[in-house]
Amino acid sequence: MRWLKRTIAILMLAASTLASATIQREVLAFYYAWYGNPQVTGKWVHWKDVDEAKKTIASSTHWPVLGPYDSHDPKIVDQHFRWARQAGLTGFIVSWWGQNGFDDQGMPLMLDTAKKYRMKVTIYYETVPPRGNPTIEGAVNDFVYLMDRYANHPAWLKVDGKPVFFIYGRALNELKLDGWREVIRQLREKYPQGIIFMGDQISQAAAEIFDGIHTYNVTGRTKGMSPEQLRSWAKEFYPMTVKTAGTKIAAVTIIPGYDDHKLGRPEPRPITDRHKGQTYAILWEEAISANPDWVLITSWNEWHEGSEIEPSLEDGTRALEQTRQFTRKFLKMKPRGRPAS
Repeated sequence: MRWLKRTIAILMLAASTLASATIQREVLAFYYAWYGNPQVTGKWVHWKDVDEAKKTIASSTHWPVLGPYDSHDPKIVDQHFRWARQAGLTGFIVSWWGQNGFDDQGMPLMLDTAKKYRMKVTIYYETVPPRGNPTIEGAVNDFVYLMDRYANHPAWLKVDGKPVFFIYGRALNELKLDGWREVIRQLREKYPQGIIFMGDQISQAAAEIFDGIHTYNVTGRTKGMSPEQLRSWAKEFYPMTVKTAGTKIAAVTIIPGYDDHKLGRPEPRPITDRHKGQTYAILWEEAISANPDWVLITSWNEWHEGSEIEPSLEDGTRALEQTRQFTRKFLKMKPRGRPAS
């Protein structure tokens, strides 16, 4: 009984502290640090069948203006942050697949470059170890590693001094909501100064467990839509997301488009057309109207799925120019008022 009372007290304290905190506006893009090339890493990583002459990559819908780059190349990472800063982004959510993996090895470079540009970094927790048999202990060990190694870096994304972590739907489903409740309980006991968890599920149940809710990709809902249909959908979905979050952090996700047809996944694919920039503009407009705390962009550079806003041969810098226009407006807005809990 004493253990139960202590657990409830920890969770109530965390919830009340967040509800009373002023949540600063953020515009964060999902970022992939998993690319490698022979010049830097010594082999191709994630890029497949690169044809420099034809400007094609078998595993990428579009051709990056920077070419098939390496995520461990300081010049590339610097250029990414420079572009992002100019476009008004406040930070990146970096896809993270485990301790000492390829993307994890690039985290120090990401954090130090973010500090240089006065931007923020956190991770997207993709999957719970061990692979095939995920456990609460595996998740706790990962977050102890992340907290001890990275969370004190001045560029780590924080709310009221508490480090923020995003949990992807795959990882969420591996432990289910009850499992994550226990993960969070254990970590808050270990780190009483607080940790913020953003869960990839738009539901009241998720909002009760996590400190905020979001979704990674909306293309399952927006596939095949015309610009008019996109606006009608967003007018309903984004306010619903904010309302569901309640006193917790409300984040809405926008995409410039989505096209993963080159990956050999089962047809039909949930393709969202860019409509020559209209898709991105409409979703931005409706996101701002819904007044969330944070706007999330899918993605900075998920080249496999054609959702990138990073400059490409096909789309140029259009998405970045649009981002600059809308971030200027969103970041000037006063913090969202918290509904009564």
